[in-house]
Amino acid sequence: MNHIKLVETILYVENQQTSTDFYSKLFKQQPNLNVPGMTEFVFSDFFKLGIMPNNGIAKILLNNTPHPSLANGIPKCELYFVVDNIEDEFDNAIKIGAKLISEIKPRDWGDKVCYFADCDGHIIAFAQKILQ
Repeated sequence: MNHIKLVETILYVENQQTSTDFYSKLFKQQPNLNVPGMTEFVFSDFFKLGIMPNNGIAKILLNNTPHPSLANGIPKCELYFVVDNIEDEFDNAIKIGAKLISEIKPRDWGDKVCYFADCDGHIIAFAQKILQ
């Protein structure tokens, strides 16, 4: 898929500022863009994470889908981050109040992974390759 130059995943959230504060602490970085209606964190030349209020995307969707706020608290996606030190990410997530879903455990696919949820129910996984 050489024609795709950038992937941006956008989370629809109830409160943009609350989510921006949460993810700033989780990622230990400030957003690269933070304006009314959109926050973005740039992780590489190929991936950005966006945060958009439910009411903002609802205006774009024009009632062609259910309003995103109807799914508040229901897991709607998973962000899977492969990291260098899973214990540090786990400790930071606990410290900032992320909801623990699953402790660090070895998984069948060769990673050790822990799972958390943000205030909107989106699932966040931190993974580290298991040395074989």
